[in-house]
Amino acid sequence: MPTPSMEDYLERIYLLIEEKGYARVSDIAEGLEVHPSSVTKMIQKLDKDEYLVYEKYRGLILTSKGKKIGKRLVDRHQLLEQFLRQIGVEESHIYTDVEGIEHHLSWNSITQIESLVEYFNRDPKRIEELRAIQNEGLNEN
Repeated sequence: MPTPSMEDYLERIYLLIEEKGYARVSDIAEGLEVHPSSVTKMIQKLDKDEYLVYEKYRGLILTSKGKKIGKRLVDRHQLLEQFLRQIGVEESHIYTDVEGIEHHLSWNSITQIESLVEYFNRDPKRIEELRAIQNEGLNEN
């Protein structure tokens, strides 16, 4: 399994390739707010671990293993954003909160959150009931 840092890179690379069709070192560095030299080192490690193929001056491509994990990481991120939104977390906190928790949850926890999101999606009244409970708590303080 990739480390949390490797996951961040794979997620960013996957998104860049989906959006632009390619991922450059400079784009990865900008997106992750790291130095290009750090990106190059990580790309070499990801190449060694067969998540991508990197050829100096030619760019990189994700292997099927890298694509699979990249998609899974993007899906995890989107699921957690959706979940936090559903439970009423302020929009201004969602991205930072997801970044803070996504690497610390087991895939079992992610699966359970996915079930809970689906539970809410199947009946919008459940969200309304949750909001009512949240408002009751606010009014008690």
